[in-house]
Amino acid sequence: MRSEGRSVGTVSGEATEQQLTSEAQQQTATKHYAEMQSAPRFPLRLPVELKSTSGACAAETQNISANGVLFAMDRDVPVGSLVDFTILLPGDVVGSRCDVQIDCHGRVVRSFEDKGRRGVGVVIDEYHFERA
Repeated sequence: MRSEGRSVGTVSGEATEQQLTSEAQQQTATKHYAEMQSAPRFPLRLPVELKSTSGACAAETQNISANGVLFAMDRDVPVGSLVDFTILLPGDVVGSRCDVQIDCHGRVVRSFEDKGRRGVGVVIDEYHFERA
């Protein structure tokens, strides 16, 4: 059986609906991750406290995009963890007379080691702007 230019087969030669659905979900997830990675990133290093169910820890932003943030930290936060954090953007960086506070809720989608520290990629699911 052909699906989107690919051949899918089973022992009997027919793919089940469940297999096709699973493949479609995986392709959608892969496409969504690629789209998130394509958003422009801004190298901005700011101190942040990252809170998860395993506790709070100090982190530093490495880059920020419309979709998420890459943090450098000394502790691992597992992929799939829900996190809360607040980013305080200096007014001079955003063209404002006062600092801008962004309260964020997201989830960890990537975790890796880099130069003795942990790199933790977070997708921002919700955010609220506040004047600092």
